[in-house]
Amino acid sequence: MAILVAYDGSDPAQKAVKRAVKAANDEEIILLRVIETADGMIEAGLDIVQDRLKELQDKKTSELSEEIKTLLETEDAEFRIETVVGKPSREIISFAEENDVSEIVIGSHGREGISRVLLGNVAENVVRRSPFTVIVVR
Repeated sequence: MAILVAYDGSDPAQKAVKRAVKAANDEEIILLRVIETADGMIEAGLDIVQDRLKELQDKKTSELSEEIKTLLETEDAEFRIETVVGKPSREIISFAEENDVSEIVIGSHGREGISRVLLGNVAENVVRRSPFTVIVVR
């Protein structure tokens, strides 16, 4: 089993990684980056993005903050970084369903009211639609 962490490099995402490391108990931690696609993206455009993802795979670990790298190394946590393309909430749930995941940990930016309506809320969508336990970290 693994713990899936939605990771975008933000402070809430880094807090989510810290939470996952504390809860890991020998479980692998999967840091999932989702590259959001624009609605109506044509298939050819998606192929270009997927080719670019392949190029980024080699340098993805270097994109982790020094604090997160140190935490993962200090705790001797088994982890991997995955990158997918699509709508974040949909891709997070889909990835979890296709892999052996025990829970999803996601950071929340804490937006409220009109801001949440206008910007959307990935954490809220994941909580509503996920068949897995979802832990939201602030």
